[in-house]
Amino acid sequence: MKTVNRALRARTWTLEGAAVLLALVFLVPFYFLLVNSVKPYADILLDAAALPKALNWDNYSKAFDVMNFPRAFRNSFVITVSSILGLTLFGSMAAYRMVRKPSLYNRILFAVFVAAMVIPFQSIMIPLMKVGSWFHLVNSIPGIWVCYIGFGSSMTIFLYHGFVKSIPLEIEEAAVVDGCSPYGVFWRIVFPLLKPMTMTIVILNSLWIWNDFLLPQLMLSRAGLRTIPLSTFSFFGQYTKQWDLALAGLVMGVLPIVLFFLFLQKHIIEGITAGSVKG
Repeated sequence: MKTVNRALRARTWTLEGAAVLLALVFLVPFYFLLVNSVKPYADILLDAAALPKALNWDNYSKAFDVMNFPRAFRNSFVITVSSILGLTLFGSMAAYRMVRKPSLYNRILFAVFVAAMVIPFQSIMIPLMKVGSWFHLVNSIPGIWVCYIGFGSSMTIFLYHGFVKSIPLEIEEAAVVDGCSPYGVFWRIVFPLLKPMTMTIVILNSLWIWNDFLLPQLMLSRAGLRTIPLSTFSFFGQYTKQWDLALAGLVMGVLPIVLFFLFLQKHIIEGITAGSVKG
């Protein structure tokens, strides 16, 4: 018995040690990012892995001014928040309709949304730009908002679809008996019960939209509409690469979404676990 316990403890320590090493590997890029964001440009080129000799906070002030960070932050915030609101409202209502009205049309529509998840964005970039120019969606925040809702609807509906199945139909029937309208059933009964999955969808889509570079690069060419990733990319030219300012800009751009993720991360496992159980 003692031999078995020792073997189990040794196996546990081995797995925990491997997990710690793996975590350290994933944290290495953050080390380089934070350490080099407070170094002069020459020290970064000399030894990027070394600790800074002195903290050079001027990188942050210069990057703040060059990026016009308040404007870039405002653009990223407006695009992210408006897109998340649209995805949450549209995805929850569409998934609820597909689950509660299981017609052939709804089953085909759901299959189309699921199939759209495997289409790579690079394959539709040129058609997207043509359609966007036809409908005057290019160089406008409402235009990129429409694009994000279109691209994010597939995963959002897929996640909501599994979660709605876990909600007992008897709850809705009781609300109808009490005189609740169909819209009242959804907004007063069903939507509050979708909170765990809603938080999961908000977090996942916020990480994607806030950090996205390719779609804003295609849709927003005007300087006044640049998001944080586009403003950070301005430090990289054909002949110059301002690593000191770019790394400081990356820290400022990543910090808000990292804090947002850490604050709400507990809802991810809760939402996915609950959505995997069918009622």
